[in-house]
Amino acid sequence: MQNQKQMPQVHNNKIFRERRVELRRNATLAEKKLWFELRNNKLGVKFKRQHSIGSYILDFYCAEKKLIIELDGEVHDTTEAKEYDAVRDKLLSDLGYKTLRFLNTEIDKNIGSILVKIRQNIQMRVTSPLQGEVETIVRER
Repeated sequence: MQNQKQMPQVHNNKIFRERRVELRRNATLAEKKLWFELRNNKLGVKFKRQHSIGSYILDFYCAEKKLIIELDGEVHDTTEAKEYDAVRDKLLSDLGYKTLRFLNTEIDKNIGSILVKIRQNIQMRVTSPLQGEVETIVRER
């Protein structure tokens, strides 16, 4: 665990370029729907999609607020995936990033409340941009 905190903060490393492009081309319906709401500074800040920090590729990333948004589908339901996500979120939190996680199904069912939550976090990050946090939104499946 100690070595993970030593990870260099490399943004969009060329090694992951092809994978990032592939992920953008093969975005899930939920990712496309949320991206429509985030793109072009619609929430007052710039978001990028499939941005990498270190070896992690993030679904959505706002550099100005150090805010990460992850959408979780069925692949995240396994114990192994949950453990991986927890380690990743903790590491990014220790580096000062806040991660919001939402289920893909929640994007489809209630994107309005998701956008409210994102806006609230954007506003909160104005006063505390260096605090790393992880917030998991747990929804019934």
